[in-house]
Amino acid sequence: MSGLRDTVAQLSRAQKPSAGTPAYSRFVNRRIGRVFAAAAFLGRRTPNQVSLASGFCSLVGILLLACVRPSLGLALAVTLLLVLGYGLDSADGQLARLRGGGSPLGEWLDHMIDAVKIVLLHSAVLISFYRFDAFDNDLVLLVPLAYVCVSSVLFFGLILIDQLRRRHDASSKPNVRGDSVVKSLLIAPTDYGVLCLVFLAFGTPSLFVVLYGALLVLNVLFLAAAVRKWYREMAALGVRA
Repeated sequence: MSGLRDTVAQLSRAQKPSAGTPAYSRFVNRRIGRVFAAAAFLGRRTPNQVSLASGFCSLVGILLLACVRPSLGLALAVTLLLVLGYGLDSADGQLARLRGGGSPLGEWLDHMIDAVKIVLLHSAVLISFYRFDAFDNDLVLLVPLAYVCVSSVLFFGLILIDQLRRRHDASSKPNVRGDSVVKSLLIAPTDYGVLCLVFLAFGTPSLFVVLYGALLVLNVLFLAAAVRKWYREMAALGVRA
């Protein structure tokens, strides 16, 4: 047990910068990931094995979502599996750093699993709404359909802007710690971990669709603001080039 605690402490000291990280990922998921990463390190697991375990947990939760009628039990099971999968998603990178660094294959695998997970999760919500006649108004089906589009565009946009910044040796202005905490809280609705927790309400469709729809609206607003910021940033890089 002392070995696990020591490894967790080592990971805490080697943590990535927190500026710009949404609140759940920063204050909760990274801590969960540290424990998983430490256990995987002591168990001689590889980062890719942890990535695959993350994808498996998420996939099982998503399949349950699409195939089982909404209930309190389903909501608890799905939330647990999604949170577990997200914790393992944080653990693979931390384990890679603990082992001396990641690999192109590991980075590719991690991003591919994330991309598939984002599309399948909202698709499963759409399937569940349709299969189990959760709502009389079919227009509700547009909510998960819109969410899958927004999530996919946002995910791709974040990956692309990061790659372009690296190519042009540019980065965002560093935040002081106080500003970083405020920003983490403000962008919490975009956090995948917050989305996972919303599934606690999946057993009550009328409540779930309100929470889920509210997150969608906030994500649309964030995406609109982000696209504007990214456009200006890339235009400025073009002028300097």
